[in-house]
Amino acid sequence: MQVRYITRSIANRVAWVSLVTCLGVSPGAFAFDLADTQGARHRLEDSKGHWVVLNFWATWCVPCIQEIPAIADFHKRHPEVVVLGVAIDVRDPAMVKRFARKAGHDYPLVLSDDAVEKQLGAPSALPTTRIYDPSGKLVYDKPGRVDLKFLEEKTGSASRAQRAFHALKTRFG
Repeated sequence: MQVRYITRSIANRVAWVSLVTCLGVSPGAFAFDLADTQGARHRLEDSKGHWVVLNFWATWCVPCIQEIPAIADFHKRHPEVVVLGVAIDVRDPAMVKRFARKAGHDYPLVLSDDAVEKQLGAPSALPTTRIYDPSGKLVYDKPGRVDLKFLEEKTGSASRAQRAFHALKTRFG
């Protein structure tokens, strides 16, 4: 039974990627409607006018775990930005929720399944962060760790003073 599920899941991913590739569209470019572990709905359409950060992670991914506190800090400092964590290893949902709490994941958590993957596509590597601008356009979709400064810069959430300092530092070394 486990092997059949894994084979079906891989076949679904291959079919999804093939369709998306043929259409020439990024999987993240599609609108989403997700439910978090608290039962709240998160729709890209409802987030118009706000930046949206989606972060894909897993309990076994060390860089994922290392970036969770920075993402939580960003979420606290910038409540105007919608931040969602998407856990992809959900064989034991209760364990993933406990793990997330222990790691400092205090922003909405979505547990990935076939329906979530159908909407978002599978990330090519972990951690992966996707950022949507206030119009709902996907403007960033790359694997690798993120930190507070990076998220603030990408979403325009850094203060004017921070941006000016960074510009001067970049210009004058």
